[in-house]
Amino acid sequence: MAGSRPSVADKRKTFHKLHEAGCFVIPNPWNVGSARYLQGLGFKALATTSSGHAHSQGFADGAQSLDDVLAHYRELAAATDIPLNADFENGFADDPDDVAANVTRCIATGVAGLSVEDSPNNTTTPLYDFDLSVARVRAARAAIDRAGGEVVFTARAENFIRGVPELDDAIRRLKAYAAAGADCLYAPGIKTREQIETVVKAVAPKPVNFLNSGAYGFTVNDIAAMGVRRISVGGSLARVAMHAFIKVATEIAKDGKFDGFAGLISNPELNKFFSEDRKKFSA
Repeated sequence: MAGSRPSVADKRKTFHKLHEAGCFVIPNPWNVGSARYLQGLGFKALATTSSGHAHSQGFADGAQSLDDVLAHYRELAAATDIPLNADFENGFADDPDDVAANVTRCIATGVAGLSVEDSPNNTTTPLYDFDLSVARVRAARAAIDRAGGEVVFTARAENFIRGVPELDDAIRRLKAYAAAGADCLYAPGIKTREQIETVVKAVAPKPVNFLNSGAYGFTVNDIAAMGVRRISVGGSLARVAMHAFIKVATEIAKDGKFDGFAGLISNPELNKFFSEDRKKFSA
């Protein structure tokens, strides 16, 4: 029966439980097909990728409208039975009250969690002022609480991917965000064992998300042993797909060769997966 599918509230409860103990990978699909395939692989939760979806739609990361992004969240949340975390960028606003209003709209899409960055969506200012950043987190927290408090709220310190790689400042921000009501903390761009363990220890007992977007040499078990609760991959899976597409298309355009098609997953294999997945989804 259709009623056997988990409700939005069920998925939000599941997402909270995932953050209570252990370590889990939350991969980042960029469309319904990739989301459903990741769900089929047995992942316990998913996260959107602003860059992956933007590039698939012909935009630079951060150039999509709030309405388009919310529609994307709504589509992915409805298409999957596991929790979905929204990469909500900077909340699509600078002012705390506007962030709160947009968070309320984000919650209405059916996501189980959302993250808000402390960097404005421009190329001139790497980070919001500390006090404004904390006020924005507090406003997002209040909006979530007004909506029932079920959504997992992740606050991000963007230092290391915005050209301000200062670990002390990132930790200062993360600790303040935790005190302001964030459920999970995230400093994308840190990549060494020392950095990861320092962040985990600094914000304990709050859970930490680690962005493993490159070949850093760590396994899931390695990262779990550092105390990380959640591992995401950002836009890397989407870039894997785009990289393969560009490489093969370029070979065809420049060399007239089709060697890149060797070893591809077949159309019948994909048809089989999605046909069976669709049956399970509608059962």
